Amino acid sequence: MKTKGLFMLIFLDSADPEEVQQAVESGLIAGVTTNPSLLVQQKDPLGAMKAICQLVPGPVSLQVGAAQASEMVEQGRFLASLGSNVVVKVPLTPEGLKACSLLSHEGIPVNVTLCFSLAQGLLAARAGATYVSPFVGRLEDAGEEPDVLLDHLAQTFSLHNLPTLILAASLRNRHHVEMAALCCAHVATVPYRVFKELWVHPLLTAGLRVFEKDATSLKGLFESPT
Repeated sequence: MKTKGLFMLIFLDSADPEEVQQAVESGLIAGVTTNPSLLVQQKDPLGAMKAICQLVPGPVSLQVGAAQASEMVEQGRFLASLGSNVVVKVPLTPEGLKACSLLSHEGIPVNVTLCFSLAQGLLAARAGATYVSPFVGRLEDAGEEPDVLLDHLAQTFSLHNLPTLILAASLRNRHHVEMAALCCAHVATVPYRVFKELWVHPLLTAGLRVFEKDATSLKGLFESPT
């Protein structure tokens, strides 16, 4: 069951400002998620984070790199200073949940990442997480059924009226995105490659060829009269 008044948003999972700009210009991206593995590929990680915060009108998840709650909170405050749209990303560990509670009490939105069970999702919600990120692809790699987790999270959060939003992550193809939508995730975050694949379909390509061919005979229809 989905929270009333919400529909699934699409975020871009990228730390590349050029990719983010192109995706934002499409008008289809509502936010961005990043992680250390994406940021380390950038020549200037700090500059990339600042640029993305300016490019994106919606939330931008920036992840801490510490293991202890006190350090996570310190890093989280710094990340939050980079933009008013920053969401601090912490891991779903005891220390991460402690940091989530402290940061959320300061009014800083938090994305609790690396969720693999309903129990973990409930702990994140209890800690005040704005988002919890179940990892679809990694669950699938482990032989589990990610759609079951997404569905259980959606039903449980709705049943208990929990405000935490489900941000489906580790989405590797169009089918993962469709799964997230069918299971009532609030957000799907996708790599740029997957984002570009969302509108690809062989029947679309075939249909365009026919329409483009027939449109040549209507060319004059679209010309302004002199």
